[in-house]
Amino acid sequence: MSQSDQRHARQCVSCGINISGMSAATFDCPECGCDISRCSKCRKQSNLYECPDCGFRGP
Repeated sequence: MSQSDQRHARQCVSCGINISGMSAATFDCPECGCDISRCSKCRKQSNLYECPDCGFRGP
């Protein structure tokens, strides 16, 4: 996979699926500012997520 493809390949931090091209949300972690991506299913179900950098948890 090229570097440009890796930048666009994102995974949901809640369930781990590849969310490239899906209706998903990407936002900054409230604690450290790291990019967090979540799929629409996990957002709709309010599944918990954990920041991969600082460990912040949210709904």
